[in-house]
Amino acid sequence: MDILNISHSTPKEDLPLLTAEEAETYSWQLPVTGFGELAQRRLKGASVLISRVGGLGGSVAFQLAAAGVGRLILAHGGNLRANDLNRQLLMTQDHLGKPRIDSAVARLKALNPRLEIIAEASNICVDNVNRLTDLADVVVDCAPLFEERYLLNRHAMAQGKPMVEAAVYDLEFHLTTFFPGRTGCLRCLYPEPSTTWTRRFPVLGAVAGTAGSLAALETIKVITGMPGNLASRLLCCDLSSYRMTFLNTQRVPECSDCGFLLSSVQI
Repeated sequence: MDILNISHSTPKEDLPLLTAEEAETYSWQLPVTGFGELAQRRLKGASVLISRVGGLGGSVAFQLAAAGVGRLILAHGGNLRANDLNRQLLMTQDHLGKPRIDSAVARLKALNPRLEIIAEASNICVDNVNRLTDLADVVVDCAPLFEERYLLNRHAMAQGKPMVEAAVYDLEFHLTTFFPGRTGCLRCLYPEPSTTWTRRFPVLGAVAGTAGSLAALETIKVITGMPGNLASRLLCCDLSSYRMTFLNTQRVPECSDCGFLLSSVQI
């Protein structure tokens, strides 16, 4: 199994070329230090699965669409409610009572009509997780419940797909990336689900947007090979004081979700 079979390992000649329109669209980011045309082509050739496109995941999707990722795989069920609108910026008032995923797709296509979108009108579950993970180069977990997060983690590790893990609560967010065979995984970090984590929790839209933008940047780093990703580091940010701290994360050899990789991957 090719553990890091993502876009920055794809030979240059196999990456899609940029059109003149794309070169103009992304002309402000092409000169960014450590980026350049090759990174832009890697983004164009990449597929990213985002689990939930609400306040957090919607910001991830919006930034990745703007940056030029070629394909987004979006999984989000349910209909739009009024209490979604303080943070879910892919949603609009006139879409209340209608499927959230439809509003998300429309907003993203309006921003980037070149973007390919695979839309799943349900949350990640046992019936779709293997199929959707298989389509992706990188997975971004923005699900609110541990059951869904663990399921995605297990399949991402089994398929050798890097997983960007993001979570928000109140004025705080956490962010890290798990690389199968190189780092621990979500189960290593949280062996048991939180007893206080619930479907509904306090959050400002600006916090979800900040976390989503940083998760999108982390995803861009993973896809393009830009330095400074969060492998084996958990970024913890308290936006009440703007304090950022880093915690080192560890692999657990007996982990039920990724322990099998220790005997099959050369580090």
